[in-house]
Amino acid sequence: MSPGPARGRTSGAEAAGRRGPVRRWQLVRAGSDAVPASTRRFMRRARQRRMRAALPWAVAAGVLALAGLAAWTVLGTGLFGVREVRVEDAGLVTPVQVRDAVGVPDGVPLARVDLAATAERVAALAPVERATVTRDWPDTLVVRVVERSPVAVVPQGERFAVIDRTGTVFRTLDERPDGLPVVRVARPGADDAGTRAAVDVLAALTPELRAVLVDVTVEGLARIKLRLGGDRTVVWGDASRGPDKARVATALLDQRAETIDVSAPDVVTFR
Repeated sequence: MSPGPARGRTSGAEAAGRRGPVRRWQLVRAGSDAVPASTRRFMRRARQRRMRAALPWAVAAGVLALAGLAAWTVLGTGLFGVREVRVEDAGLVTPVQVRDAVGVPDGVPLARVDLAATAERVAALAPVERATVTRDWPDTLVVRVVERSPVAVVPQGERFAVIDRTGTVFRTLDERPDGLPVVRVARPGADDAGTRAAVDVLAALTPELRAVLVDVTVEGLARIKLRLGGDRTVVWGDASRGPDKARVATALLDQRAETIDVSAPDVVTFR
């Protein structure tokens, strides 16, 4: 037996025995019973607090997202675009004229239409005194028109210009319409002082004077005359103190006079 090599070598089992046992670690999920009940309650309350804190932000984000989507749908797409222009209360102007004045192309988002500017374009039509424009969802513009009311006609050669209470000319006719007094001015229009003076005189007349009125002639701002039936003339002067002049002239209608001068209503003359 050879003692040398046998004593110098140690087997693997002996070496392992001297180092102690080899441990192998393994992760194991602990059951719920392994966590104390107090800890579980604390963790549950913490999760609830986090959820309650995050809920308003989540709701706000959802609302903003929905609002953004709705705004984009209404303002940025043709889903709620203009498909119809409905015209109401138009008589002197045709619906086609009003729609042309509206000038809003089909498909333009209804919410983006400038209602005030659209109403101004419609009101620029001569027979229109004012207009309102509203939205009728989902796709209609509603235009309501208030047209001018005639108060007199002004002979213009062989035709007749129709004016309203502001002196605006809004129609021209081939024949004189019944029931409207005649005003004789050189250049009828709302910017003409003579035309404005004539309509002020007409507004002051009594029903008795209107019944016998033939025409109102404006030779100058202080030289206004009324021609009445029976070849009678009322010298009106200027357009001031209209109600006083009308009252005095009405009281003298029964007088046998060709000319009644009420230009100074406190001192009346007639002949």
